[in-house]
Amino acid sequence: MRAPAWEEQPYLQELYTQVLASGDGPEGPWAVLADTVLYSEGGGQPSDRGWIGEVAVLEVRRTPEGVIHHLAAPVSPGPVTVRLDWPRRFDHMQQHTAQHLLTAVAQDRFGWPTTAFHLGERVSDIELDVPTPSPHQLHELEEAAAAAIRSARPVRARRVTLEEFAALPVRTRGLPAGHRGDVRLVEIEGIDLNTCGGTHVANLSELESVAVLGTEPMRGGTRVFFAAGRRLRALFHQHLDLAAQLRAVLQAPNHELVAAAQAKLEALREAERVARRLQEEAADALGERLASQAPRFTHWHVEHKDLPFLQRAARRFAALAPSSVVLLTSDSPAGGLFCVAAGAQCPVDLAALAHAFAAAVGGRAGGAGRLFQGKAPSLAQREAGTAALQRLLPA
Repeated sequence: MRAPAWEEQPYLQELYTQVLASGDGPEGPWAVLADTVLYSEGGGQPSDRGWIGEVAVLEVRRTPEGVIHHLAAPVSPGPVTVRLDWPRRFDHMQQHTAQHLLTAVAQDRFGWPTTAFHLGERVSDIELDVPTPSPHQLHELEEAAAAAIRSARPVRARRVTLEEFAALPVRTRGLPAGHRGDVRLVEIEGIDLNTCGGTHVANLSELESVAVLGTEPMRGGTRVFFAAGRRLRALFHQHLDLAAQLRAVLQAPNHELVAAAQAKLEALREAERVARRLQEEAADALGERLASQAPRFTHWHVEHKDLPFLQRAARRFAALAPSSVVLLTSDSPAGGLFCVAAGAQCPVDLAALAHAFAAAVGGRAGGAGRLFQGKAPSLAQREAGTAALQRLLPA
């Protein structure tokens, strides 16, 4: 069976072919082609994108029935030109070849086997069956990969029989269960020979560069993030732009950005401590002022205060007015807030008072002891709620 065009000519960007079948299914329009330059998803590499005529190809999948192109709109059977989104494909070729290189170096130099590969939209990663490597080891891994890129080794794909495969020193996690027929191998001359069905550059020099970006623990091993080629340059320029923005905001050169950010954060934390202390003092002052009037029942409304403010003011009131009840309310971005408190010598069912107010304003209340609080979508019915609460107060 003849290999598809993308495999025989991975640098081919356009192909004149035939739409053999098309339709519209649960996942939208689809088409089957006589041949294609679009790679179907597999082996950690996403499928290509492109166009059948002027219709965008959103995804390509390999199924038992054949290769299915999922489309943005229907197409009709007949002759057609298929075009490849080449910048995206070449990026995938760079990242996938970089994965082969990093996997080979990690195994041969450090004895770290690769257990998984993921080609992401921004960065890619390999999972290594090893606890977190040291920064020095990761630097060595990156330097060895850079040296290989400078050596400009050819990268070739070929198919071999199962008998030939068994006799070759192939780096593989094994063939799929029940595999029959040829086996596709990708070789980096003198460095790696691997089973793979993806797309790759023709020479390591086309990787341009590769960088290890970071690590994280993963299933007892380590996930190593990396980027290569054009993608690495794009990330570099993004970081340059970010550094320029930080310099403008923090008014500091690059080497002082961390210290400047830490100083700003500490100043912010101190400002928050001051603001919190002032809020507490204001809540205490409100509770004291209301308690000094000491009627049997007091209702006070404040704007834009949170529940901790109302609770603190209510507690202060209850401590200074042991025979009185206070209802504090506030409007907030989250809706209406309220708090009901009573002094220790006030003979009221505080839960009943709070729930009566909550029912009248369309909210809910909860609490314990001498303090209950709640929320409502709004306090438009605040006066009705206050009246409902007052009707439950002892005569």
